[in-house]
Amino acid sequence: MAHRTQHDGVLVVGAGLAGLSAALSAAPRKALVLTGAPLNHGCSSAWAQGGMAAALSAQDDPALHAADTVAAGAGLVDPERAALLAREGAAAVRRLAELGAPFDRDAAGDFSLSLEAAHSRARVARVKGDQAGRAIMAAVSAAALAQRHIEVRDGMRLRGLLQDETGRVRGVVVEHGGQLHEITAPAVVLATGGIGGLYAVTTTPPELRGEGLGLAALAGALIGDPEFVQFHPTAIDIGRDPAPLATEALRGEGARLVNGNGEAFMAAYHPDAELAPRDVVARAIHAELAAGRGAFLDARAAVGDHFPDAFPAVFAACLSGGVDPRVQPIPVAPACHYHMGGMVTDERGATSLPGLFAAGECASTGVHGANRLASNSLLEAAVFGARAGAAAREAEAASARITRTAAAPVLPEGAVTELRRAMSAEAGVVRDATGLSRLLAQLDALEAAHGRTPELVAARLTAACALDRRESLGAHFRADAPETPAEPRRTLVTLDALPASPACIAAE
Repeated sequence: MAHRTQHDGVLVVGAGLAGLSAALSAAPRKALVLTGAPLNHGCSSAWAQGGMAAALSAQDDPALHAADTVAAGAGLVDPERAALLAREGAAAVRRLAELGAPFDRDAAGDFSLSLEAAHSRARVARVKGDQAGRAIMAAVSAAALAQRHIEVRDGMRLRGLLQDETGRVRGVVVEHGGQLHEITAPAVVLATGGIGGLYAVTTTPPELRGEGLGLAALAGALIGDPEFVQFHPTAIDIGRDPAPLATEALRGEGARLVNGNGEAFMAAYHPDAELAPRDVVARAIHAELAAGRGAFLDARAAVGDHFPDAFPAVFAACLSGGVDPRVQPIPVAPACHYHMGGMVTDERGATSLPGLFAAGECASTGVHGANRLASNSLLEAAVFGARAGAAAREAEAASARITRTAAAPVLPEGAVTELRRAMSAEAGVVRDATGLSRLLAQLDALEAAHGRTPELVAARLTAACALDRRESLGAHFRADAPETPAEPRRTLVTLDALPASPACIAAE
């Protein structure tokens, strides 16, 4: 039987930007942060290159940022949530700067802002070109460790959610050193990241396999839009797992996408060429690769000798794979990068389950729709992470008897490898009914062999709702149904409402 302890405060699972933002804003209430890896390891926030988008200049306005966010989301963005994100965005960036995040500045001391795809203004605050995530997380981690109300425990793997007889979430089951532990708390904030580790080619930490999403679904939480997975178009194709990222800022600086013959091809796919929306660029590169022509990012003229100083992370990654981007085009391929779906939350981060909050990539706040706007992810993590922590600190301890304590089964690493290959093959950049049906049959077999693991639940939600959405929208592209709907509708579903021959609940 697992040992049970009680935490009188906010319990946060995940130590990326969303989780630490929640912990910081939980003050003066105690916040206990549980993380599998040490701080700054194993979270996508630390790997983010592009930066944080916000209306920080006199030429910009939150309404313009919100409008760009809505446009990128292909009809599924909640306009009120987008307005909230944009309205609170500049203050969130400035707050991180005050904590010590060394954003690039111009000669006047103002933020040095970059233009990225689908933004109508230069509004992306960066750090040394491609170091934003690492630098921001270093500053936030130092701030969190300095706070007396925050305790961080690493080496903790989330294995289950505790629920009482009313269905309220009352804590978590974690594994530490091979032993199970139950920790109760008045409120739980899940900030467990995305599902990149479910794909064979990903730019995110491979240990992020949608476990928070899967466990919340098993507990009965409402899940939104799980079929929408964003594939970053320009992962550096040098055979590494995870794949290093060639930041979108390179295309903002003028780098061009070319095929193996040196021919620029993006203008044939979209009038905005290199600055087209991410899903368009990803499909164009996928098509060039499928046709055998190859795909490369040529930054020789745009960046050239400035690479080591302007984009040190990209430069180092390329050199590690035998490519010198100063004199050679960079081989690129689409890779799983971000999950727009997640636990449905309100503007405070509350999920459909009392006592459970969510923030960051595992949440569905309504701001990303069918296709996340570039550099909105760190912003959402900071804005809605802080909101979730502030709301969770108001939760009061419940008295009903805890009735659900079981830990979910574990998926063996061999099965994880099989799952990742299947997800990349059948639920990738281009999908169709045949492949998705094949994937669901494979998930059935894995579940029969290993039980309902959180990874398999997250994969099933993604695959089943991708099969059910018989249309192409945003990052979800069906080769057998390329038409875009006149009136897009969100997918809202619970696991119990997901039948074996899948049909998701489409809600207005």
